[in-house]
Amino acid sequence: MNTTKRVFSGDVEMRLDHYLVEQLPDYSRTQIQKMIKREYVTVNDHVEKPSYKLQEGDKIIAQPLELEPAMDAITPEAIPLDILYEDGDIIIINKSAGLVVHPGTGNYTGTLVHGLKYHCQDLSSVNDSLRPGIVHRLDQDTSGVMVVAKTNKAHRNIAEQFQDRTVAKTYVGITWGVWNDKEGCIDVPLKRSRKNPTTYCVNDSGRTAVTQFKVLDEYRYMSVVEFYPKTGRTHQLRVHAAHVNHPIVHDEKYNGGLNRTKGFLPEVQRDIKLLLKKMGRHALHAQHLSFNHPVSGEIVNFTAELPNDMQTMIEHLETHYG
Repeated sequence: MNTTKRVFSGDVEMRLDHYLVEQLPDYSRTQIQKMIKREYVTVNDHVEKPSYKLQEGDKIIAQPLELEPAMDAITPEAIPLDILYEDGDIIIINKSAGLVVHPGTGNYTGTLVHGLKYHCQDLSSVNDSLRPGIVHRLDQDTSGVMVVAKTNKAHRNIAEQFQDRTVAKTYVGITWGVWNDKEGCIDVPLKRSRKNPTTYCVNDSGRTAVTQFKVLDEYRYMSVVEFYPKTGRTHQLRVHAAHVNHPIVHDEKYNGGLNRTKGFLPEVQRDIKLLLKKMGRHALHAQHLSFNHPVSGEIVNFTAELPNDMQTMIEHLETHYG
């Protein structure tokens, strides 16, 4: 299937999603709407809703997605899960680094969803069939606490809390450099990159993205920082950290790789290279999640302790660069 970028010219007054269904016959309307909502489609260089009415002269650019697997291809898999809490409405998971949350392009097996289906057949069905129970996501290499919904009532309630920005989230990241401001707020909008649709960038026409931060510890070349995202944009913390020139350590996608050691002493470069090799992923962990239980209404708090790989890195920094 052709998944290369396609350019169209709007010359009829019809909905954007209806128009693309006609132009991309290999895709269903649901798949087209998903592409639009994930910002793989722009109209005159702006992201629009599926219901947008095309006007004469509109320039539509679509980056078609690889078709995702059918539901019958998602079979339960005995994937080890670190379950912090479970009741009849929710499951709290401490997601391990490297685990993809749900099936998608290039990841058709071995996801958190496959493990959840093995552990529990009762998962919410509010989302499409590829994401049962999934209320929010963590990036593949981000570890930490996630809430999964077992019922549709719980799913809608928690999703509304995320939408209303009443869910309290705390992340811990190891970043490059020493921050001038020890606490503050990064408030810059984000948008999917046109050059590389798998990444995001700061753009005035993007969506509001707000991150508060507080520096916990500082070392010669790196800092340990708590992040408190007030919005939930894809890659938000990673892009925001890179934007202020303190990218997450080992985040190759956002300029946080070994390139940051340029100019360091050779022995320091070798040491940090080995440190990052042992780490094997970007140093970001979702440590704490707090929200109202969808049934009882009580505030519930869940914490996933810092994983061994990040703890080992911090101990090394304390010993050698403190």
